[in-house]
Amino acid sequence: MKAYATGLLAAAALLALPTAASAHRQWLLPSVTTLAGTDGWVTVDAAVSNDLFDPDHFPMQTDQIQVTQPDGSKGRIQNAATGRYRSMFDVQVDKAGTWKIGTFSSNLGGTFSLNGETWRVGARRGPPPGAAGMGPGGPGAARPEGARPEGAPRPAGGEGGPRPGGEGGFAPAKSVASVAEIPAGATDIKLTESISRNEFFVTAGEPTKTVLAPTGKGLEFDPVTHPDDLVSNEPARFRFLIDGKPAAGLTVTVIPGSKRFRDGEHALSLTTGADGTVEVKWPFAGVYWLNVTATDNHASDSRAAERRMSYTTTLEVPAP
Repeated sequence: MKAYATGLLAAAALLALPTAASAHRQWLLPSVTTLAGTDGWVTVDAAVSNDLFDPDHFPMQTDQIQVTQPDGSKGRIQNAATGRYRSMFDVQVDKAGTWKIGTFSSNLGGTFSLNGETWRVGARRGPPPGAAGMGPGGPGAARPEGARPEGAPRPAGGEGGPRPGGEGGFAPAKSVASVAEIPAGATDIKLTESISRNEFFVTAGEPTKTVLAPTGKGLEFDPVTHPDDLVSNEPARFRFLIDGKPAAGLTVTVIPGSKRFRDGEHALSLTTGADGTVEVKWPFAGVYWLNVTATDNHASDSRAAERRMSYTTTLEVPAP
């Protein structure tokens, strides 16, 4: 495999799942995905934007970024910084083989009723139902509407900037942090499980497969063609699994970056076969964003009626 590097694109993603042209998408853009040796670095841009790899909306946070080294051990990011429209961080690639860098999230969220009031399962602003210390100014006192929780990052653009959880603040006044805090007397419990992966791969020297091994949980990428061994004049085959089994009939969206320099998005829409695979024929060399989603009723909690899954990866496809 040829060692191939690209510079950061000059002006070149909550679960940002939609693939419509006007939707906000999360993306991770590495400066390089293949290296000849083990003395290199990868610099990564991370953002949420309308046009892929063109930071124009909101930065991704870096505290959830995970690095897996070729032997399966944990690595780390360095020099992390967050700007108005994008975050940036570095990874030192000092071991031979294929690395995995990205985010993974798995959570249960929804609503329930208690004493005639609706509560939300999510980030909590105040104490759980029935907790002591709810007096004004006490340790359990709820923050004023729109206040920033202690330790939470200051929103880009100042306190008046956009915040997760809606227009008014971080979360509704009545909410709990997790399903474990739903009280015994709760009724009308409506939960959804969400599992999301957003990652890319970097190879130093020859490609390896340790970090590609499926875990058997949720929607996963099990590539036939190694993601760091792509060439624009050769089709690639990628397999997708759900709970370790081939996922047939899924729509796989593949979009080249740098739309601002083209007259359209040029998205590819593919469907996985009975064995969970798709074949991608690259229209041209470049950096691509691949996304696939799935929904079923096999949530890990019996109270959840639905499980929503998403997989996203960034792929570098050089010219031959």
